[in-house]
Amino acid sequence: MPDQDGIEPVTVITFPQPTVNGPLHLGHLAGPYVAADIAARAARARGERVVVTTGLDVHQNYVLTRAEREGVEVGVMTADFRADIRETYELARIGYDRFSDPLTDEHAPIIRQLMNHLVASGATPMREVTLHACSDCSRTLHESYLVGLCRGCKAPAAGGACEQCGAFTYVDSMIDPVCGRCGGEPRPFQATVPVLRMEDHREALTAMWLRAELPPSVRALIGRQLADGLPEIALAYPTNWGIEGDAALSGLRIGPYTEVALTDLYNVAKAVDPAAADLPGYLAALGRVENLWHFLGLDNAYWYALYWQAVWAAAGVNPLPVSGLVVNEFYLLDGSKFSTSRNHVVGANEILRDEDPGIVRLYLAWDRPDRYRSDFSWKAFRAFADRIGPLLDGTRTCAEPLHPVLAEIELARAQDALRPSGFDPALAVRIMIDLLAAGVRDTGPLRAALTGAGE
Repeated sequence: MPDQDGIEPVTVITFPQPTVNGPLHLGHLAGPYVAADIAARAARARGERVVVTTGLDVHQNYVLTRAEREGVEVGVMTADFRADIRETYELARIGYDRFSDPLTDEHAPIIRQLMNHLVASGATPMREVTLHACSDCSRTLHESYLVGLCRGCKAPAAGGACEQCGAFTYVDSMIDPVCGRCGGEPRPFQATVPVLRMEDHREALTAMWLRAELPPSVRALIGRQLADGLPEIALAYPTNWGIEGDAALSGLRIGPYTEVALTDLYNVAKAVDPAAADLPGYLAALGRVENLWHFLGLDNAYWYALYWQAVWAAAGVNPLPVSGLVVNEFYLLDGSKFSTSRNHVVGANEILRDEDPGIVRLYLAWDRPDRYRSDFSWKAFRAFADRIGPLLDGTRTCAEPLHPVLAEIELARAQDALRPSGFDPALAVRIMIDLLAAGVRDTGPLRAALTGAGE
């Protein structure tokens, strides 16, 4: 319902901007990608005004690393993977209202504009800090250029955030850090870069954490970070990949995680108000957001729960509009995490081209690793498909029909399970299977939300 000024409140759902260092795999689909689409379809069916945003992440140096290791031109590779990812969304019936593409002409100027504002306003002042480069190949050590062990959980990690425990990882917070490209030792050097003091935004962050719906794993991560102290993070640095800065940032490249935070800011704002064209316009548009739900995997929890919120606060977003994070655990394949970089995957397009996309969506929702890790197997998928296919087309039901009163209760329970708050698509799928097996054909918008078929 519009407010007193006639402006309709908006529910925003985001899902991650995948890094274009490979195609999407089944682990991506089983995590935030299909889930966000299901939640958005269900919200629209409830009558909410919903906008969904996503995009691409081109400037993590994993992209350049893969291109160089395979001996291909990076621009050709990113264009190929971009096309592959867009095809995955189409095949999987994953919709979105706004898609940010760093390879378009509009993107880099917007990011530079926002970064220059952060520096000029004093929110992220230029300071001389100690960074580290490889003593052998001279690469600045960050992301794929840095590997070692996480000091918190002792798991192997790269620069950025530990995939196992979510801790922020940089040279000084890792055990035995070395160059991820050549194995060289870290060499400290001084550089003048923009710095975000996350402690400056503790009050705004705390208010959001207290208000938002966050899973226990994310609250535990926040607690560990608060115990260690919120870090200072360089937002740009001298390196060989990423958006080049200008003005005070000349000679630096904007950090990819900072870029994604700012991309989400303008992307959400433009989805709400396409006329928004500068920071004041973006802030006004964000003020119209009634609910903002981020769908993500646990390996991105640090960025969504802490760092990107601090960047938004530094940009003047107040209050932080996050309603909650819908977080999935890892989806395993033969007992190990899906990994593009290690080629341990089932390609998304591979299964979507060969199987009914509606059944793929139903299976991934049914087997979703949201409360614990689950493990994909072709045997289980085939058994599921063999059972659900005849139920969907009405060629098989059980002998005893379900009483209409019970069917109505179950259907309402399934639809409620698709709200972002308490999101449980596995429950919704199980209920729909039981309803179809009992001869209930009219499941309202439930079937369309889960399978992606129809509006």
